[in-house]
Amino acid sequence: MQLRYNYRAYPDASQRRALASAFGCARVVWNDCLRDRKEAHAAGLPYVKSADLSRLRITQAKRTEERAWLADVSAVVLQQSLRDLDTAYKNFFDSIKGKRRGRKVGPPRYKSKKDTRQSIRLNTNAFSLQDNGTVYVAKVGTLEVEWSRRLPAAPTSLTVVKDSCGRYFLSFVVDTELDVLPEVEAESGIDLGLSAFAVLSDGRKIDSPRFLRRAEKKLKRLQRELSRKAKGSKNRAKARFKVARQHARVADRRRDWHHKASTQIIRDNQAVYVEDLAVSGLGRTRLAKSVYDAGWSAFVGMLEYKAALHCRTFVKVDRDFPSSQVCSACGFRDGPKPLHVREWTCGGCGTVHDRDHNAARNVLFEGRRIVAAGRAETLNACGAPVRRAHVPAQRGEAGSSGRGRRPSPESLAL
Repeated sequence: MQLRYNYRAYPDASQRRALASAFGCARVVWNDCLRDRKEAHAAGLPYVKSADLSRLRITQAKRTEERAWLADVSAVVLQQSLRDLDTAYKNFFDSIKGKRRGRKVGPPRYKSKKDTRQSIRLNTNAFSLQDNGTVYVAKVGTLEVEWSRRLPAAPTSLTVVKDSCGRYFLSFVVDTELDVLPEVEAESGIDLGLSAFAVLSDGRKIDSPRFLRRAEKKLKRLQRELSRKAKGSKNRAKARFKVARQHARVADRRRDWHHKASTQIIRDNQAVYVEDLAVSGLGRTRLAKSVYDAGWSAFVGMLEYKAALHCRTFVKVDRDFPSSQVCSACGFRDGPKPLHVREWTCGGCGTVHDRDHNAARNVLFEGRRIVAAGRAETLNACGAPVRRAHVPAQRGEAGSSGRGRRPSPESLAL
């Protein structure tokens, strides 16, 4: 299984310039290759192969006066940019043909130097971990890294990321073995909401932290200051940086809280069942800000990959399942109810239900039915996963965000 580990990096001035050059060169190669393929498609020509693009836009381009500066960065950066473009096209074609699950994927788009997120990807030929806790990146230098935890195995790739507020991160992808947790008897159905972030089928409620709402007052002040600055001025750039940094803090706090809550739920339950919510649809309603502040999709994604990592059962219940309309005691369907109705009495058996707790119990029962019907992954008698789905490395894996004590080189030994 692949996991992603993020660590904060602190490049010096010369290294920041080298990274900016690498970001720009990778972007130019992406845009040049994308333009060639689009022009070929418009002219009715065959799809341009990667080998031809590599020869034309990387090898031969370095010998021209216009693109001579491509030789200033590692060739691995340029080749990986072309491979990322191939992956983007493959995802697009698979989505059109129905081979890719999930939402439809659009065609690749041009990249801009004004994008809030800049990144380059490297394989093991272009980076190495040093004994003193630093990381060497080809044609960039030795980067200071804040190791919040040790890597469980040798990394297979490295992505260097610069975010919107100027922070640098090193994102390692690692192939790891499954970390099987001791079996427990408990199972849990989860109903996600806004008044309470989650209600579990055993009656426990997880309060919603509302990180964006709590930071809204300061964000409004910073955004007012930004709007008053002249466009193109240095003061406007400074004000934009302050707004981006505040948004990054909100996102970091939410991500950290999601990781802690999801880890606790996976450790406490052998099976987790959750409703498959239409977040994108809810994001177009008057509840959009609260929905995105809750971060349901990121939380469910964490539950899914952590369940696969620790050999727990994870099931998504279809969003059309009427969890709020059915009595969890007798099964009587009492019809739809407006959102302001938080308690209701079953017309069949007279049981008084808390709306969210009843929905969580129904999600639990429906999840068990799906497992019993054989439509979800579970464990065989030997404890090995059956039909275990491939889980890619998560981009949002928690990592170090500030300076702290660096572990000894021995603790980082792979």
